[in-house]
Amino acid sequence: MVTYSLPSHQPPFAVRLRRRAADIRSWLCVGLDPDLERLPDGISRDASGVEEFCRAIIAATHDYAAAFKINFAFFEVLGTAGWAALDAVRRAIPDDVPVIADAKRGDIGNTDRAYARAILEVLGFDAVTVSPYLGWDSVAPFLGIPGKAALVLCKTSNPGSADFQDLPVDGVPLYMRVARTAITHAGLDSAPGEVGLVIGATYPDALRSVRALSDGMVFLVPGVGAQGARAGDAVAAGANARGENALISVSREVIFASPDKHFAEAAGRAAQSLAAETVRAPTH
Repeated sequence: MVTYSLPSHQPPFAVRLRRRAADIRSWLCVGLDPDLERLPDGISRDASGVEEFCRAIIAATHDYAAAFKINFAFFEVLGTAGWAALDAVRRAIPDDVPVIADAKRGDIGNTDRAYARAILEVLGFDAVTVSPYLGWDSVAPFLGIPGKAALVLCKTSNPGSADFQDLPVDGVPLYMRVARTAITHAGLDSAPGEVGLVIGATYPDALRSVRALSDGMVFLVPGVGAQGARAGDAVAAGANARGENALISVSREVIFASPDKHFAEAAGRAAQSLAAETVRAPTH
């Protein structure tokens, strides 16, 4: 594995994302979560099969994807071969599409500097999901690379998110404190990287509340499809007045749209349908 070639003077992540979304009229993020147990007929249950499956999904959905999101867990579980497949899948995605590492990193400074280099430079991802639980100094190392972004876990889509994220802090839920901190640091413009937030579509009230704090910040919005939320509702709650900045992430509903040999064609149709739901006309 060699270091990914970083383009010089790369535009900011949000700029590239908005440009891509406008070009294809879609705010859909296709999540690549190649669960071995759900791979379609004819695909081997190993790293080679995972790579083959993901390449087919990328080719079938590229025209409708404003971004791709690769879930590290389904590659890491395959060991050394899985890491090689992860690298190959990342490189299979065309350069015109931003790619997010769903890695959920977050640690002390020197460890995070290594994580940031590994994911954003060596593997060449454009953004990475990060946990702010250790404090903002655990996020800062991911903001040191121009053109890259850290997407901070704020209000996640799982039912158990309320265990901690809804706890009151100074009269507001903890997730609102996380959002305000992220927005404050983004406004300081003290680092070459960018900050975004991860907010689940399963909590539309949280989406609306945080969007009211920032018009310009990109939100990665999981939870549509298998987790029960609808794309149109997520856009209505999370997009700004121009219909931008709510990147609707869908995985299983797209990539496992069919269990047979026609899985790629089915994924393309599902992505096309969902992409249409992610576009909302400006409200002014």
